[in-house]
Amino acid sequence: MTNLRKELEKCKHPNSRKTKALGKKARRQNNKHKTRLGHAIKSNITGEKLSWFLGHIDEKRTEPLAPQELEDLIALYFKRFDEELEQINLKQSIGKHRANQHAARKDVITITLEKEQNEYRSGGLQLMNLCDPLKLKMLRDWDGSALSVQHLKLDLISHNMLQRLKEQSKEKGQDEMETS
Repeated sequence: MTNLRKELEKCKHPNSRKTKALGKKARRQNNKHKTRLGHAIKSNITGEKLSWFLGHIDEKRTEPLAPQELEDLIALYFKRFDEELEQINLKQSIGKHRANQHAARKDVITITLEKEQNEYRSGGLQLMNLCDPLKLKMLRDWDGSALSVQHLKLDLISHNMLQRLKEQSKEKGQDEMETS
């Protein structure tokens, strides 16, 4: 970037071909930087989400989660901000002038929760399928860094998908009872 500045300072005329080419080069570098920054932010968010799920699964557990357990864990994930929202509501109810205090944080939390719940009900949350033993092992082996999130295979986990998995597990259980 400093080399571009020096070269731009050397240019005599602002509308010369060289100046335009340097401007184009600077814009391209800026766009590449913005793209890299966007990927880093997305990796951090995904890493935080995965580490939350990893922290709420029993460390001694080796078998994969049942679909009902994963559904309960996702419901718990949606309630992760309840305590903070209660604190904000309490602070806002105390005085006249505190009605707008923490309003921005409250808005961010509500928008995030609405977005995640809509994703879960429609297309699906981007998570690892913890009902799959291989993916559970991959999550356990994950070092927790945002850089290595890209190596994990994420699935879209939706309410409908978990319902299908529940039905399949019930059918398997009935088939096993009939054969024995």
